[in-house]
Amino acid sequence: MPVARRFLPSTTALKVLIELASSGYTTAAARSLNMSQSAVSKQLIALENMIGTPLFTRTINGLVLTKTGAIYLDCATTVIRAIEDASLLTARLKPDQQILRLQVPPILGDKWLLPRFFEFADLHPEIEVQFTNLGALPGTVKADGIFSFSETAPSSSKSLYLFGNDVILVASPEYWKKYGLPEKVADLQNGVLIEHPGTPIDWQHFVTEKKLLNTPVPRFLRFGYYTMAISAALEGKGMVFIPRGLIINDLISGRLINPPNFNYKSSSCYWFTPASDQENLSSLKIFTDWIKTVIETDL
Repeated sequence: MPVARRFLPSTTALKVLIELASSGYTTAAARSLNMSQSAVSKQLIALENMIGTPLFTRTINGLVLTKTGAIYLDCATTVIRAIEDASLLTARLKPDQQILRLQVPPILGDKWLLPRFFEFADLHPEIEVQFTNLGALPGTVKADGIFSFSETAPSSSKSLYLFGNDVILVASPEYWKKYGLPEKVADLQNGVLIEHPGTPIDWQHFVTEKKLLNTPVPRFLRFGYYTMAISAALEGKGMVFIPRGLIINDLISGRLINPPNFNYKSSSCYWFTPASDQENLSSLKIFTDWIKTVIETDL
């Protein structure tokens, strides 16, 4: 029996759901989707009205998925992945069409890759690049190149180190004005430290590397997504440890400030790994060479 059209959401609404679940904030989702914040909110409201129940709980720390939202997110992710795969497969049927599919973690794409990518797009308009933050399922199209975050290189011979071992403590000017710019680690005790428990970048690694294990800990504010942690820091809600490469523009603009000597070396880094079964793909070779020049420039 055909499904009524009123129960079929738009792909835009599904993408909004996925980005909101990832970032927790309409502002971050709007930036990632190149939409206005009001348009993102309208898409979410329309989707919730269609389903008949809230998909998120609104909290002071951002949007948190409800049980219904988590179920719908899983299905939305599968649908968007299937549409992406179908688009890629049909595009590759066109003669002389160069398609490149890249798997990118949202935080890396938003903060590091996208600001640099437009240069590649201008240099190689003949290559259509499709981005996904979704891992491949059995039977689906795999990415031609994968950006990842790990302690060791995914492939010792092929993976390119991007950045990540230089981790710094940052907060907004408003936060440091309220709590005082620290001169020693003990000065952080009365502050608020934002952490993403899913990554190995945290207070424990900092004090271990600095050999300050008995230092009193600050209060913690934890988020399940790195994008939420950064957004909260930008809003002045706390300080956060983060790889320098992710926030270069925020440091240059002064939106985030790193007090002198508040940094440490992390063993976990960002990498780019070309797919071993796509070594002869010309678009992948071109992109890999471009990434190498970006790395050299950043150094």
